[in-house]
Amino acid sequence: MSLWLLSSPVVLASKSEVRRAVLQGAGLAVDVRPADLDERALERSSGTDGPAAVAGLLARAKARAVAASLPGRVVVGADQTLALGQQRFSKPRDRAGARAQLLALRGQRHSLHAAVAVVKDDNVLFEHCGTAYLTMRNFSDAFLDAYLDLVGAAALRSVGGYQLEKAGVQLFESVDGDHFTILGLPLVPLLGFFRSQGWLLR
Repeated sequence: MSLWLLSSPVVLASKSEVRRAVLQGAGLAVDVRPADLDERALERSSGTDGPAAVAGLLARAKARAVAASLPGRVVVGADQTLALGQQRFSKPRDRAGARAQLLALRGQRHSLHAAVAVVKDDNVLFEHCGTAYLTMRNFSDAFLDAYLDLVGAAALRSVGGYQLEKAGVQLFESVDGDHFTILGLPLVPLLGFFRSQGWLLR
C-alpha cells in the first residue's frame, strides 16, 4: 500500500537522482519529468539576488515549466544554491572547476539553501527554503586529488563539487542543518504540506 493517496504520482521536475530517491524513500509514488530551463539565463534576467531567493526562483520556475504540460498534476520543483560569504557557486563544469570550488571552500564555513515549490496548473501552492551551514576541514592537496579521482564525474553533479551522502562527507569538519536540506530537498516541510492537503495518509 502506498502512502501517497492521489491517483497520479507526484511529478518531480528535476533530474536529480537524490531527490527522486528521497521522495520514493518517504513512500511517495514519483514520476520524473526534468524541466528544460537555462537556469543561469533565468537567474540573470530575473534580477533576483541572494542565494535563498535564487533557489526559490529556480524551484518555482522548474515546477511551473513542467506543470504547464501536465494539467491537474501535482508538480514539485527544487533547487539548491551554495554561498561562501557573498560568493555564490553553481555546479562545476569540469574537474578543474570542481577542484577550484573545493579549494575555495577548504577550511571555510559555507551555507546551502534548498528551496522547494509545489505547483498545480499555474498555481504555486507551497514554497519553502531551508538553510544548512557546513564547515570543510583543512584537507591536504593530496587528499583533494585522491577525492576527485575517487568520485569522478559525480563531482560535477552538485554545487561545491561534493555529495555529502557519499565520499564527500570526508571533506567536512562539521555540519549544522537538516539532512534533507543538505541533500537538496527540504522533505519534512514538504510532507507536512502534502498531509495538510489530504494527499498523504495522516
